[in-house]
Amino acid sequence: MSEIIDNSDTQTRLLSINRYLNAGAFVRVRKLLHDIPAGDVALLLESSVTKTRDDLWQMLDADFHSDVLEELSEDVRNGIIGKMMPSSVVDALEDMDTDDLAETLSTLPEDVLNSILKSMDTQDRLRAEKALSYGEETAGFIMNTDTITLRHEVSVDVVIRYLRLKSELPENTDTLYVVNRQDLLIGTVSLARLLTSSPDVSVEEIMDDEPISIKVDMQESEVASMFERYDWLSAPVVNNEGILQGRITIDDVVDIIREDAEHSMMSMAGLDDEEDTFAPVGQSTKRRSVWLGVNLITALLAAAVSDMFEATLSQLAVLAILNTIVPSMGGVAGNQTLTLVIRGMALGHVSTTNSIWLVRKELAIGFFNGLIWAALIASVIAIWKQDYMLGAVIAFAMMMNMIAAGLAGATLPIIMKRMKIDPALAGSVILTTITDVVGIFAFLGTATLFLI
Repeated sequence: MSEIIDNSDTQTRLLSINRYLNAGAFVRVRKLLHDIPAGDVALLLESSVTKTRDDLWQMLDADFHSDVLEELSEDVRNGIIGKMMPSSVVDALEDMDTDDLAETLSTLPEDVLNSILKSMDTQDRLRAEKALSYGEETAGFIMNTDTITLRHEVSVDVVIRYLRLKSELPENTDTLYVVNRQDLLIGTVSLARLLTSSPDVSVEEIMDDEPISIKVDMQESEVASMFERYDWLSAPVVNNEGILQGRITIDDVVDIIREDAEHSMMSMAGLDDEEDTFAPVGQSTKRRSVWLGVNLITALLAAAVSDMFEATLSQLAVLAILNTIVPSMGGVAGNQTLTLVIRGMALGHVSTTNSIWLVRKELAIGFFNGLIWAALIASVIAIWKQDYMLGAVIAFAMMMNMIAAGLAGATLPIIMKRMKIDPALAGSVILTTITDVVGIFAFLGTATLFLI
């Protein structure tokens, strides 16, 4: 009978481990740790403070280290590896799939990486160095090399007997790859097709001789898009000559999607998507200070614009009360556009062929939004303050800022992408600066001309 596990079961197990740990029942903790999946052990480690995390890691059998390390976030994994002996790390890494090995090694400090590579045997070191050579965020970096290859001339019966001799297949195997003697990919055969075909027919008769493959240097975001487009469970990876290098499976793509989502969310606050929630105070403070410093500079820039109109503000106090409305509306409108464009770029919808049209569209939206909200705010201010000219001034500033917000929100991600800057990380800060400066300057500048 199959076991049904939901999130509440996982949380109950984790609470039990914490309770036994606090009570000093280490034997029970050790047993529970080895009765739950590696992903749940990783979750427990990531949810624990540093001291508890170290204790739990010491209770794990060395044979279990590899599985758990694969599931940990970068910060937590590096913290644990940094406290292990190089020989112990090598033992944990040697059982990893190539993609997990490459990801783990790529995040380590250079001195730790070099020490581990030196401790590896020749075969594992060459495997690691080849995986690292493809570069992060490429198909070669995330692929596995555990493919099953066939020759086109053999019969289905021979293939099935060959598979039985292997006793087990690599995880997530749904397709076998047909190659020639130079390992050039010439076709694919699904397991379903293989099992339902006559034993006497050859692989050549049932294979797809026009397989869609992934280039080894393709960006991982494009890989994820292709999996979504073709509903793949796995896909072959080839080099520029068409020689089979490995395969990418759906579990790798799920990780890419999750990491991209976390990256977008955390980047909006200037944080690393792999940051350890329970990292030491000093480490977290240092990382967040950089982003706070950037925000301080942008805030000072907006304040400097306000300072240019100090005389205007001193003569008409109502302007100080209303001065936040225009930048705030522009910031919200701009971030709507920014988010939409970044999402479109991530999905591959935005390209050089349609980016100009998109900018024009968002500019038009900014114009019409400006008309709507300028008319509304002008009416409110005119009635509230009994001053029609003040209403007209803030309406004009609103109009200008909504147009600027639409233009900046659409163009910033495109420009930053071309400059090799992550728009999710810096786009929001630059956009807010633009809408603050334009909003304040348009409002106070116009007020200075017509109200003072």
